[in-house]
Amino acid sequence: MMTTDNETIKQFSNELTDNILNYWIRKVYDPQRQTFFGLIDANENAHPDAPQGVVMMTRILWTFSAAYKELPNAVYQKMADEAFRILTHHFWDDENGGVFWEVTPDGKPTNTSKQFYAQAFAIYAFAEYSRIFNNKEARQLAVTLFHLLEKHAFLPKNGGYLEASAANWKDPAPDFITPAGKDVRKSMNTHLHVLEAYTNLYRICHQEDVREKIVHVLDLFTKYIINPENHHFHMFFDMEWNAKTTAISYGHDIEGSWLLWEAAEVIHDEKIMAELRPLVIKMAEAVGRKALDPKGGLYNESDGNHWDKDFHWWPQAEAVVGFYNAWQLTGDVRFKTWSDQAWSFIRQYVVDSKNGEWFGLLNPDYTVQPMAKVSPWKCPYHNGRMCLEMMRRTEL
Repeated sequence: MMTTDNETIKQFSNELTDNILNYWIRKVYDPQRQTFFGLIDANENAHPDAPQGVVMMTRILWTFSAAYKELPNAVYQKMADEAFRILTHHFWDDENGGVFWEVTPDGKPTNTSKQFYAQAFAIYAFAEYSRIFNNKEARQLAVTLFHLLEKHAFLPKNGGYLEASAANWKDPAPDFITPAGKDVRKSMNTHLHVLEAYTNLYRICHQEDVREKIVHVLDLFTKYIINPENHHFHMFFDMEWNAKTTAISYGHDIEGSWLLWEAAEVIHDEKIMAELRPLVIKMAEAVGRKALDPKGGLYNESDGNHWDKDFHWWPQAEAVVGFYNAWQLTGDVRFKTWSDQAWSFIRQYVVDSKNGEWFGLLNPDYTVQPMAKVSPWKCPYHNGRMCLEMMRRTEL
């Protein structure tokens, strides 16, 4: 359980520096090749030939940049610099703009599609790198990507954003976010991370067109994405915003509850904040009442009476921040207790104290399921950001 603020800050700071970032510096970065391994398996074996995913690389850039702000360390800057170099030299599409989905370790594209979710993460990361290190190239790349998304992904008729295109931004391409066979054209997940990216971009540019798009996406969440009946996110939609699935993702709900509030705070729109405040509180409450294990872990998903009670690593991290945010908004001790319990669950079951980093997946009985420690989706972003957010919030 959490005790004093100083002890809490130390817990999160130690987890960030000693267990998470240290793992990525020692085991994931390959100094001989000056790159990051794209895969480290469940047995801690690095796979030098594994392709690198753009989501992983952008999240490395964001995490080490954000960590440097709180804990200035030359090694953190070096890791951020390396990730930025790889993104600009290997992932950036010089012909069409934007970032490829996947490349080989030496920079040959293996999947050139433009996943708009990934473009959003590139904006998020470039903006953070620019904000912390005053890098003008990163700022320009973030702004360029914003305009590319608005030109090619934004849908003027019904609002929102498409999911993917080919490298040329025009031809269709398979996307990796939505389920097949359900006439799905839009996802909650892409919109959540477009919002997250634009919020971070607005921090460094304060452009009115970026602010207007943040307002637009927040409006989409209140109108279409948040289900007013149960206060959970609808996950997938057709072009007219009709929900196409009924599953609930509790990690996205609790993550979204604080990211929506963060966006409203950053643009500091009092009307939007007044509208969002009760919504995000109800979202956090719905997750806490429905999806918490007795020991504080957050279940993965449910769909009707069918439950997936596995514990993925990232919802646990988002639960700590999301419930704490709800407590800050309300003073309701239930939210603080849920946040405390989520952190205790992480420390007891999710942290790999022997090898470093976190286990990716636990069974309902808390035993570890074999899962890669590092992969295109297993990155230092959720758990690293949790530590940084909690260090900042408990200092307030």
